[in-house]
Amino acid sequence: MNAEEILKKIDSLPSGGLTTKTIRGKAYTYYQWTENGKQRSRIVKQEEYDNLKNQIEERKKLQAQVSNLEIYKNKDAAVFEEDPPAFITNVRIGKTLDDFSATIIDYKKRELYSAIEQYVYGDTHDKVFILYGLRRTGKTTLIRQVIYNMKDEDRNKSVFIQINPTNTLAEVNKDLRKLETLGYKYVFIDEVTIMDDFIQGAALFSDVFASSGMKIVLSGTDSLGFVFSEDEQLYDRCFLLHTTFIPFREFSNVLGIHDIDKYMEFGGTMSQSGDNYNKSIFGTKKSTAEYVNTAIARNIQHSLKNYQYGSHFRNLKALYDKGELTNAINRIVEDMNHDFTIEVLTRTFKSHDFGSAKDIIRKDRENPTDILDDVDGEKITEKLKKLLRILNREEQKIEIQDVHRLEIKEYLDLLDLTCDIPLVNMNDLSSKKVTTVFSQPGLRYSQAESLIKSLMMDETFRNVDAQERKRITERILDDIKGRMLEEIVQLETKKANPNLEVFKLQFAVGEFDMVVYDPENVCCKIYEVKHSKEKSPFQYRHLINEENCKQTEFRFGKILEKVVLYRGETCEEENGIHYKNVEEYLIEN
Repeated sequence: MNAEEILKKIDSLPSGGLTTKTIRGKAYTYYQWTENGKQRSRIVKQEEYDNLKNQIEERKKLQAQVSNLEIYKNKDAAVFEEDPPAFITNVRIGKTLDDFSATIIDYKKRELYSAIEQYVYGDTHDKVFILYGLRRTGKTTLIRQVIYNMKDEDRNKSVFIQINPTNTLAEVNKDLRKLETLGYKYVFIDEVTIMDDFIQGAALFSDVFASSGMKIVLSGTDSLGFVFSEDEQLYDRCFLLHTTFIPFREFSNVLGIHDIDKYMEFGGTMSQSGDNYNKSIFGTKKSTAEYVNTAIARNIQHSLKNYQYGSHFRNLKALYDKGELTNAINRIVEDMNHDFTIEVLTRTFKSHDFGSAKDIIRKDRENPTDILDDVDGEKITEKLKKLLRILNREEQKIEIQDVHRLEIKEYLDLLDLTCDIPLVNMNDLSSKKVTTVFSQPGLRYSQAESLIKSLMMDETFRNVDAQERKRITERILDDIKGRMLEEIVQLETKKANPNLEVFKLQFAVGEFDMVVYDPENVCCKIYEVKHSKEKSPFQYRHLINEENCKQTEFRFGKILEKVVLYRGETCEEENGIHYKNVEEYLIEN
């Protein structure tokens, strides 16, 4: 028999094995096997015992026989002694795998790369490695890099399987059994969460194949699907690595883009190569809306649909059925500087950025103007609502309640999309207010640009001369970037220092944009964050407020450093204030 015939024969024979158990002094023979990732067993009748035993032994002999076949005749292609076996799924081996992985030869590696490599070549043999995150965050590129950098003998034992929506876990199981008998050791399976039965049968990968020596790396965009499978099936038999959060440091190191403004405009996804950063994702209102819909809303919907057979939608079922889930997510993203309250989700939509813009333009120190007071706010709101594809309360088919808000927030946290930064009130330390920061700044900035486009459409604004219109527009965007920069600094500082407490500190008069508190050594550092490239005593007026500093040291210990983070050059300033370039700070953090 050739290899194909042997594999067909193996598939026709029963897998698993026989075992004997003694119950109350009587011996029973059980047949045990794995089906769709679940352990099965049944009692063997006496009349079928001999035949079943012979079939199992024959299967093992054939598996040993096919394992000894010469798999490769050269290192460039997987050529079997006879015809190559047919696979049900999209399997890449040999030359096709080499071509697939070679496309990333010039790509720089993310910091996550080493963790995957440690698993692949490590001593762990009973766990799978899960690489998960939203679209365009570098999952497949990381896998390609691992494969490309393998030694020839290891790559010859490697396989990449691309799952499509029509595949099932049973089909993957059949292909993996073929690959196992052919001596393949390193298995990379992409978009595994697309399969509707993945969550319910994920234990197949760890219990059957990883435990027998295979190294299995699973990747997919449905992050919740992996979280659910860890809870439901994989439990402690997996390593989880999330790719969604891309700090400025990685954005700079991998893509070669060192401008914090570019990070605010497009950050949150990875390009396919070097300086040629893919701006299309957050470059337009249409592409941003599509990303939110496919990468976030559909992610949640698909995972919930397949978790516990669709019984875990909880209170979000009505939102899902009515097509309101994208609406709720968009509302939260736009108003992320506010608490996730029921008012944010259900109020008549009003742009937080637009409300702030009027105040900023009126308070401009050099050229104050009240031009925005004459802008048709209702028309602007309507246009902005259309740009963001958000339904107004009157258009909602159902009422969004507090339970919806809470559950959406839970899933956004699990997706690594949101992070809460505490707002500490020195006069009320028991207060539990937070600012919810979104980890993909490009989404936030895209919405800000949608706001500007709405302003440009207004008749009053059109009648303003070009220079004045340009100045006002730039002033609004600068304020938006200033608030975004503050959030980025808080978020990245918190993630980089899990043992420290990071929060914003408010006083009766004034506030510190960020406090980094070390509870172990009872000391802290205080920060102001400015988007400006220029220095001014006005920037650090709160940092040198004696009463505020006195209260801070009483509550959080000695202030070790007072810092203004800005876009200018790092230098020392009088009054004990240290000016630090914010890009340097984020790269070093």
